[in-house]
Amino acid sequence: MKAKQQFSPFFLFLALLVAGCSGKQTLRGVFKNQTPYEQYAAKLKDAKLDETALGQDWLQAGTQALQDSITVSLPFRETGYFAADVPKALGYRFDARRGERIVVNLEMKAREQLQVFIDLFTAPLTQSDQPAHLAAADSSHTLAYEVEEDQPHILRLQPELLRSGQYTLTIQTEPTLAFPVEGKSSRHITSSWGAARDGGRRSHEGIDIFARRGTPVLAATAGLVSRVHTTPRGGKVIWLTDLNRRQSLYYAHLDSQLVTEGQRVQPGDTIGLVGNTGNAIGTGPHLHFGIYRFGRGPTDPHPYVYRPRATLPAIKVDVAKLGTWVRVTPKAANVRLQPSTKSPVYRRLPRHTPLHITGGTSAWYRVALPSGREAYIAASLVEAASRPVKYEQLAADAALLEAAHPLAPAKEHLRAGSSVAVLGSYNSFRFVRNVAGQTGWIQTKPTLSAR
Repeated sequence: MKAKQQFSPFFLFLALLVAGCSGKQTLRGVFKNQTPYEQYAAKLKDAKLDETALGQDWLQAGTQALQDSITVSLPFRETGYFAADVPKALGYRFDARRGERIVVNLEMKAREQLQVFIDLFTAPLTQSDQPAHLAAADSSHTLAYEVEEDQPHILRLQPELLRSGQYTLTIQTEPTLAFPVEGKSSRHITSSWGAARDGGRRSHEGIDIFARRGTPVLAATAGLVSRVHTTPRGGKVIWLTDLNRRQSLYYAHLDSQLVTEGQRVQPGDTIGLVGNTGNAIGTGPHLHFGIYRFGRGPTDPHPYVYRPRATLPAIKVDVAKLGTWVRVTPKAANVRLQPSTKSPVYRRLPRHTPLHITGGTSAWYRVALPSGREAYIAASLVEAASRPVKYEQLAADAALLEAAHPLAPAKEHLRAGSSVAVLGSYNSFRFVRNVAGQTGWIQTKPTLSAR
């Protein structure tokens, strides 16, 4: 096994620059059919940077983000900070339904141009499954993807090496089809998919949208009118073929049909008028709207036309604290895996536990615990860890560690008698600042004398 080679950040940057700008053809070719993330990873390997500690950390961060993704509810907005010296990737897991379009947008604030890789995956349903790549964002940091199956998805966000910047990420969904009744919206849907019909002998294969008789019925997508006819159950009906999505749209109980078979229509074109023909003769005028996938039968139309009323959450946290250390203020505080009080408690932390702020959404901070795991804590439960809890003098020599772990690298060697400002504590470690202004961790095994 080859040992990790150590390179300075400056050397790594130069190597990446050469790898990115060289016109020399590599054995990997011109990255045909590779995502931007895969192209960048290939450049690392071609430049032998995957044999360095920093390069390996970057590749591992990308893999780890898919395994340790944080579950969020849509719509979602978060702001955060990428530090140049720490390879990092973020994973966001959320549910999405067939018929929705996932829309992702990333805004960056950075002194230098910063490339961020945005990739969408299906989440593994079992431990033996692997995430399946679905889509990658373009250079404008935007991504739109039409969901094909009801299942959890994971969005991975990872910046290139040795670049820092502040990000604001938004993830939301929108319907893939236009609403099929003029002047109405998804809040006017009154009968849902799967409801019992005919005493339970069949189920409702669509949604009902009530409107005044004669209200225009609209093409929900561009397509070809495949059938215009009358049936005992549906009354006056129209079938519209959506070849792009391999499905047919079904409009029933119309008062009038205003298109002919073989006619091509565009979204918003009037194709008929609302009525109550067929077996709806005893009800008020409404449109029965259904979707039938080619070779797979009926599917719930609701996600295809439903536009969420929820707005993107405002960022209420203090963004000036991004990248800084804070500590728990009450006697004990809960951190959660989701930014919600309804989310299960991940850890209950005692007062003065140091936390590193990596992002924020609504009134919640995304924080890295001393263990390295990220979670969320309400902004009201923390304070800046700049003012010392107390001052202490070292009774013995001690190492100022990078992390709260006995095997963490030492940043500095502190002599016995040195004065330190204690900013917080976690398990058997103290988070301190030395007289030179450096912060780090010391084990409490060396005797400390308060003063």
